[in-house]
Amino acid sequence: MLRNSYQAVRFNNCWRALSSHGPRLPLIPPEKRLEKAHPQFTERSQLKYARRLVVKLGSAVITREDNHGLALGRLASIVEQVAECHLEGREVIMVTSGAVAFGKQKLAQELLMSLSMRETLNPKDTKEFDGATLEPRAAAAVGQSGLMSLYDAMFAQYGVKIAQVLVTKPDFYNEETRNNLFSTLSELISLNIVPIINTNDAVSPPMFIRDDEPAGGARKGIPIKDNDSLSAMLAAEVQADLLILMSDVDGIYNKPPWEDGAKLMHTYTSDDMNSIEFGKKSKVGTGGMDSKVKAATWALDRGVSVVICNGMQEKAIKTIVGGRKVGTFFTESTEGANTVPVEVMAENARTGSRQMQALTAAQRATAVNNLADLLVSREKYILEANAKDLTEAKKSGLAKPLLSRLSLNSAKLKNLSIGLKQIAEDSHKNVGRVLRRTQLAEGLELKQVTVPIGVLLVIFESRPDSLPQVAALAMASANGLLLKGGKEAAHSNKALMELVKESLSSVGADNAVSLVSTREEISDLLSMENHIDLIIPRGSSELVRSIQEQSLHIPVLGHAEGVCHVYIDRDADLKKALHIARDAKCDYPAACNAMETLLIHEDLMSGEIFNDVCNMLKCEGVKIYAGPRLNQQLTFGPPAAKSMKHEYGALECCIEIVPSLEEAINHIHTYGSGHTDVIVTENDAAAKHFLGSVDSACVFHNASSRFADGFRFGLGAEVGISTARIHARGPVGVEGLLTTKWILHGQDHAAADFAEGGQRTWLHESLPID
Repeated sequence: MLRNSYQAVRFNNCWRALSSHGPRLPLIPPEKRLEKAHPQFTERSQLKYARRLVVKLGSAVITREDNHGLALGRLASIVEQVAECHLEGREVIMVTSGAVAFGKQKLAQELLMSLSMRETLNPKDTKEFDGATLEPRAAAAVGQSGLMSLYDAMFAQYGVKIAQVLVTKPDFYNEETRNNLFSTLSELISLNIVPIINTNDAVSPPMFIRDDEPAGGARKGIPIKDNDSLSAMLAAEVQADLLILMSDVDGIYNKPPWEDGAKLMHTYTSDDMNSIEFGKKSKVGTGGMDSKVKAATWALDRGVSVVICNGMQEKAIKTIVGGRKVGTFFTESTEGANTVPVEVMAENARTGSRQMQALTAAQRATAVNNLADLLVSREKYILEANAKDLTEAKKSGLAKPLLSRLSLNSAKLKNLSIGLKQIAEDSHKNVGRVLRRTQLAEGLELKQVTVPIGVLLVIFESRPDSLPQVAALAMASANGLLLKGGKEAAHSNKALMELVKESLSSVGADNAVSLVSTREEISDLLSMENHIDLIIPRGSSELVRSIQEQSLHIPVLGHAEGVCHVYIDRDADLKKALHIARDAKCDYPAACNAMETLLIHEDLMSGEIFNDVCNMLKCEGVKIYAGPRLNQQLTFGPPAAKSMKHEYGALECCIEIVPSLEEAINHIHTYGSGHTDVIVTENDAAAKHFLGSVDSACVFHNASSRFADGFRFGLGAEVGISTARIHARGPVGVEGLLTTKWILHGQDHAAADFAEGGQRTWLHESLPID
């Protein structure tokens, strides 16, 4: 762990200095090219620090699917990304194909016009035109100038200058021309120009040089048979930080992607070579996936990080340099060699969910009870791990509300254990429970039964106690579960996860729950719609809102904010009001169900309640802010609240006055988050109106907002609190993690039997569930 931290700091210090405002780096002199100039990237998150890039565009990327010319829209998108990288201060060298395809398109037009002219002059000349017969050298000669004109026009839209560099086989044979080539590239980069390199296919397609030892015998060269190997050599020679090989497939697969069982390899090391089965080469270009892997590994051996990706994917280049999981990342790092890929974790969770469904309710309850017991028996081990997290969090300056959420103690663990025991007790009536039975017809019975949702992804911050709660709920509901905790709770989460695995092993479902401990970007997890069925974020409003915005295809269950209100009605009891307001704000200020705004009926301003409430809050150390109405009435009062819709998450709150019960309800609807809202009153009619009118997930009468909790509701625990209106609302326990399926029992029934004049008739009779 210390070594990883040091490495991250070293990379930050090494690359942060390479700002877009600094001078551009010169290329390495020929005599020093073989020296390693920078530390190699070992994980994707470091790619954001890449300063010098080589981007190779394969023929399949920039050529239309019908092979008739260039895919202009796709090419324009790539140019835009390269221009953005360039304007950010990165140095980009492009290696491009496409001259032959562009030339064939232009020649085809000319030949068709010539053919039409011949037919006009000589109607007996019926020779047909076949574009495939065009000579590639001639097409390249015609296409090179047109291709560069196209690039020039596209890059000009962003104020970026480009230069064409044509290379042939002799350029790599002798040291003089080789040095001239890289001196030219160095000069172009120093002039803030993007070099675009392509092979001079008009005179020497395809290129090939011998696998000779360069002068001094330092290392072998690479046979240049295609643009993949050319790009690899260029990247190594110019000491590029990153080589991006863009193809028409998503990356490296363990076998041809069209075959059953093919899986995308997100990370590739040299140890993976023997586990790959290569297919045919590209239909358009000169290289296949085999050549790409050889080129990538050759460049990797020389200190260049490599990503092979699908050039047809939107914003592929920017996504890669942003550290996202796109394509196959080549690395020599063995740190994650034994780490299970998150996709495999998700597949295991799916399998684990089915294993849990196959268990009896008693067996699932046993697993949950085992976990509850372990929380108590391993208390010392858990608290030691938590102490490490707290020490590191304090050193890093973690905010006090987050420190409070991070902290574990003996009382918390005992309460967790009690809650888990309750989940275990209730788990006997969860999965497979019959909700409805209907006799559709004679001998045809329909049942609706509860089943697990599938695979859940729960992302949580600073709350290690969430891990056993959510794991227990997943076990009880037979769901597979992926957990992604915050790095500030890494030691605690690891210790708690060991207990979860131990409890699952007792029923043979070890992989049903997994902790994603790799440096997986959350945005990558949110794109796994084929593996994950529901996402539940638990943390700050920023985290929840970010996940809700980013998750385009997977439903998100949760709430972004907990702006909870307590309204003290004109008919409230003073003692009750003080007791409830103190608990709602001060019991656990960091909780999402803590009071953030206290509403007071304006008739109480002249009495004791207002002053007593303010004094009580001040004595508890609560910083008070005044709402607009209160601020107008007080000459010397608390500072004005900057916003009436704010979750403080600390010993702070806003006080506002309202002229009536209706105004209190309107205020809650305007500024509340639909989480939990409370009325304190002795007037039953007012309470009934408030409870029926306030449109929140939880609405209470004469009770603290802190009761909005799965454990306190008797659910045992909760995966979170939802303010959504579909599926689940309020504290979400096991019920919220279940869906239903329909089971139909028949004999020889066919729908046609119920048609007019058929031999069967509908009954649609409700049957008792028990």
